[in-house]
Parts: sequence; C-alpha cells; structure tokens
Amino acid sequence: MRWSDLLRMSVSSLRRRKLRTFLTVLGVVIGTASIVVMISLGLGMQEAMYAEVAESGGTTAVTVTGKDSWGVGMMYTGSSSGQEESKKYITDEVIEELRTLEHVRSAQPVLNVSAIGLKGNYQGYLDITGMTPEGLKELKLELKDGGRLPDPDSNELELVYGNAVLKNFYDKGTMKGYWDTGEVPDIDLQNDSLFLVLDADGYNASQSPPSVGVADSGEDTASDSGKRTSAPKKYVVKSSGVMAGGIDEYNVNSSNVYCDLDTLKSYLQKEFRGRVIPGQPSTAGGKPYSKFVYSMVKIQADDMENVEELSNVIRGLGYNVSTNIEYIDSMKKQFALVQAVLGGIGAVSLLVAAIGIANTMMMSIYERTKEIGVMKVIGCGLKNIRQMFLLEAAFIGLTGGVIGNILSLIISVVINVLTSGGDTGIPANISSIPVWLLLSSIGFAILVGTAAGYFPARRAMRLSPLAAIRSE
Repeated sequence: MRWSDLLRMSVSSLRRRKLRTFLTVLGVVIGTASIVVMISLGLGMQEAMYAEVAESGGTTAVTVTGKDSWGVGMMYTGSSSGQEESKKYITDEVIEELRTLEHVRSAQPVLNVSAIGLKGNYQGYLDITGMTPEGLKELKLELKDGGRLPDPDSNELELVYGNAVLKNFYDKGTMKGYWDTGEVPDIDLQNDSLFLVLDADGYNASQSPPSVGVADSGEDTASDSGKRTSAPKKYVVKSSGVMAGGIDEYNVNSSNVYCDLDTLKSYLQKEFRGRVIPGQPSTAGGKPYSKFVYSMVKIQADDMENVEELSNVIRGLGYNVSTNIEYIDSMKKQFALVQAVLGGIGAVSLLVAAIGIANTMMMSIYERTKEIGVMKVIGCGLKNIRQMFLLEAAFIGLTGGVIGNILSLIISVVINVLTSGGDTGIPANISSIPVWLLLSSIGFAILVGTAAGYFPARRAMRLSPLAAIRSE
C-alpha cells in the first residue's frame, strides 16, 4: 500500500471516533504545554541571568578586591607591622601594576561610599559608587532624555541616579516611604538639587537627643574618641542624569548612584580632613593614612578565553578575584537542575497522555478486528498494518503537539504580563520559548505517540485473519 493510502485510512479512522480522538489529543495537548511552559520558566530565568551579566561587564569582566580587607573603601596602610603588610589593598600603584599584565584591556578603580540625601522633608540613604569616566562608559548606562555622565572637569559633585533610588527616601515626619505607602516621594531627581551628607554617622548622631550634661551650643564639639558630635556639612549636589525606567523596573544598577571618582575623593578629603574616613583603617594612633584604597578594581580582559588565565595570575599576586564566567558556570548547573525538575514534572503529564494513546489504539483494534482480517485476506502486508496504526498514533501526537505549543505560547504571554511591572525582582520575561523548544516538543510528542502505538500495532499484526473475519 502507498503511504498516501495509509495516511488517508488512518485519518479516516480517527475522524470516525471524534470524541475519543479529541480526548486523547487533549491529553497530549496538556502534556506538551506542561513541558514547554515548565522549561520556558527555566530558560527565562537563564536569559535574565545572561542580561544581568551583560550589564555587569559581560563575560570578559574580572573583579579584583583586596585580600583580608574590611570595609567598602579602605586606606593604604603604610604601617610596618607584619599584620598590615600581610594584607593586600587596591591602591593606585596596584591598579597600574594590574594594567601592565598580559590580556588586560582596561582596569578601572571603584570606590563605594554610603551617604545621606536630603530634600525638603525627605531623607534617604544613598549607595554612591565613584568611577573613572572610562569606567562609567563601560557600564553602558541607559539614561533618560537630557541625561549625561558626570563631567570629570567639574568641581561640583554630579550624580547619576538609578531609576529605583527614590525607594530609599522617606518622610522624616512620618518615617514612612515608598515601601510603606506605595507613593513615590515628591522629588524630581533629574532637576532638583539635593543636600548630600557624606558623614552619615555624624549626621545620625547629631539628630539624636543630646546627652544629659552636654551643652546645646550649636557649635562643633568632640567626644573623648575624637569623633564629631555636631551636624556635619551638607553639600548641594545636582543630577547629571537619571537611569531610564520606572521606579519598579529592576536592573543591576537601578538602586545605585554613580559619580566621578576623583571628584568624590576630593569631597571626602575635604569632609574628613584630619579624621579617618568611615570604613577605612587607621594607624595605631588612630590617624588616617595618606593613600586611598579602593573598594575594588574592575578589569576587562581582551578575550573570554583568557579570563581564567588572567584570574589565576592575579590570584597569584595575592588578591581576591571573581569573574562573571565563574558565576555563569555556577548558575548554568543550577538552571540545568531546575529545568530537569520542571521538565520532569511536565513529562508526567505527557506520560499519562501516552497511556491514553495506547488505550485508544487498543480499543481501535478491538473495534476494527474484522477490518484488519479482511485486509490480511486480500493480501495487505503485516508491515502496512503496523504502519497504519503507528501513523494514527503519530498523528495524535502531532496534532496534540501543535495545539499544545499554541497553548503554551498563550500561557507564556499571560505569565509575562502578570509578572511584569511589579516590584518583585522577577525579570520582565520570566517565560521564554525559543523556536528550538517548540520544534523539539512537537518531535517529542510525535515520538511519544508513536511509542505508545507500537504495542497495539504489534497486536494488530498478530491477529489471525480467519479469526478476525469470524469476529462480530
């Protein structure tokens, strides 16, 4: 028999039993959609991870921090003590040394500082990151219209605010902010000037009620420890730009504030003249050291293939190193496990559908016993009979796979719509369905259907022609 005849007979048989065929196909639809949607969730999270890696420097990024360091920004210790000499800090000299290493395309210092922003009755904590102009350009920050990166030649401290920075502000009167009320503070970061307090500890201490016996003279006073107890200076700062996106749109930079590194250093030296900058070590006598120690240095390798070699060289110099490739490799293993679990859950539905296909095919054989006998008597080969039943099972799998993919695409869109736009930390497209997944799921559905129809097809082949003709 020709394949066209076998296909016509298979389709005709399925159409004669519409309800049974519909229910069997429905099982395949549910099974296929379950697998595709489950795997798409893992793929969506994986793509979000890749996007985050791209925002933080890509696969060639190498982050170097000091060894046995403490605090976010530290000072170089010129002490001759063995304890201090055993520590490794990121200084200007170290950065120049790292720039001379093979496979280093760029090395940019980073200084992190905690500060307080004030505007009217609002107060908020700011995580300020000082970087060189080259380092800021490498971040590829997407700014709102009218925004620009800080001017390194300006004597004023210019800030680039993340789109979610306003979440950190609260009303000083009610002590409630966005997290409590859901209302965005009445601050225009793009155009408004803010007061910036670099000495956060001094400011908080000055806002506390005075201790008994301490005169409220309004002048700078000092405790026995030498720390300021009056209100520190407030610097007027302007914005050079705000990152694109709404307050609830998350990205790796959305809560950060960026500025020019040299300008930030000059402000810190001015504010803490004669005192130790918070988070930085001091001499045995409590005096500050003369050289800045940066929080980290961000290095870009010349090629992804050289990242591991470069990392090993830097570790050999005594510094801590982390790379995005290490993060990617670690996350890949986790996502592979997640996808295996999610795919396994969906596969259970398809297994149940396979049982339904087998049951449908067995019932079809019982109902068509005489037809099978007649086919054998008139000379139809056993191979043709097997092919006919396998085609029926494969057609059920194909139909269910196609409809299941359509359903999974609809579910994926619904999931992405429901999870986007909220402050959940969940990526906008948590479900991602690539073309290869759709094609693979259809092929898998056909394979499952064919496998489920194999044993019923063999049973049809073994039927005795005379016994089949006599059956009622």
